[in-house]
Amino acid sequence: MAEKDQLSELFDADGNRISPVLPKEVKNYLIDIDGTICDDIPNEEPERMVTCDHYPDALETINRWYEQGHVITFFTSRTEEHRKVTKKWLDDRGFRYHGLLMNKPRGGNYHWIDNHMVRATRFKGKFTDLVKRKHNIEVFEK
Repeated sequence: MAEKDQLSELFDADGNRISPVLPKEVKNYLIDIDGTICDDIPNEEPERMVTCDHYPDALETINRWYEQGHVITFFTSRTEEHRKVTKKWLDDRGFRYHGLLMNKPRGGNYHWIDNHMVRATRFKGKFTDLVKRKHNIEVFEK
C-alpha cells in the first residue's frame, strides 16, 4: 500500500487542515545508506558506490519491514548527482523502498526537531528488528 493511501486526514479545532498522519502501527523509517546498509562510501569516491557490498541483514530486515506495510525512505548525504547510481545500486540489490532523499547534511551529530513523534536509533554494526529500551533524551523545556 502506498504511503499516501495510509495517511489519515486531520483538522484542528477551527476546522483547518493539518498535516496527515500514518496509523499508529505503521512506522515511517528514514534509513541512511553509507555505513548503515553498506560500507561507508564518501561522496568524494562515487566510483565505489557502484560496487560496494550491501549488508545482508539490512536487506532482509528492511524488506521485511516493507512487506509488513511500513514506509521505507532512504535518506542519504549523497548528493543529487549520485541519485542515479544510488537508485540503481538499491534496485540491483533488491531493496524495497518508497522514497530516496538526497543531500542529508554531512557530519553527523544530528538533532531532529519536528512537530511529529521522532524516534532515533543509531546503527552500530548489525541490522535487526528494533527493541524497546529506556534512555535519557533531550526535550524542550515546558
